[in-house]
Amino acid sequence: MPLIELRDVEVTVSTPAGDRVLLHPTSLSLTEQRIGVVGPNGSGKSTLVRLLNGLVTPTAGGVRVGGVDVVAHPAAARRVVGFCFTDPAAQLVMPTCVEDVELSLRRHEKDAATRRRRALEVLEEHGLLAHADLSVHALSGGQKQLLALAGVLAVRPGVLVADEPTTLLDLVHTRRVGDLLFSLEQQLVLVTHDLDLVRRCDRVLVVDDARVVFDGPAGAAVDHYVASVTGR
Repeated sequence: MPLIELRDVEVTVSTPAGDRVLLHPTSLSLTEQRIGVVGPNGSGKSTLVRLLNGLVTPTAGGVRVGGVDVVAHPAAARRVVGFCFTDPAAQLVMPTCVEDVELSLRRHEKDAATRRRRALEVLEEHGLLAHADLSVHALSGGQKQLLALAGVLAVRPGVLVADEPTTLLDLVHTRRVGDLLFSLEQQLVLVTHDLDLVRRCDRVLVVDDARVVFDGPAGAAVDHYVASVTGR
């Protein structure tokens, strides 16, 4: 299983009002299979997880995933770490479902016929084969999220980062996407506001004010987070 290592990582951006810290110095070694990340909006959760595949570059410190230096080799890091966004529209760029998965496979399957066959297999694995030639815009919100996940998982990354993947979904698809995420062989890093979902994780980080303020088992982490919000 890939080891995720952050060593004294800090993220700061310049603004007209001066420097703003998005993440205070943070060191973590993450080996668990299912890692949850919770915290208020704007707390730094997304900044933290986007460091893992180079979507955010640290101002200081280092990030390694599966032995890959993410800062020095971001392209290699993205082959190890797949990323799923809250809104699947950020990832679905081709006209049809099968073409979208084929796009994900373009660097892994050079032969067009093999790529098409593999894309259809991926759609079948995720219950989307019947929609292969359908416009991505004709899918429901839940189906779009499943297709986005299918595209990411098609290239078999070692780690999947899912940044609030159920926020825009109804209950049925929230459960379906949640069950898919927790059935994966990949190491999962899950950012979510769904406390029932995060309780299924092995380890949970609570992020607040650009810091990891709690790091521990899911139940204790959720209790800490709820207490910080409710004052109880």
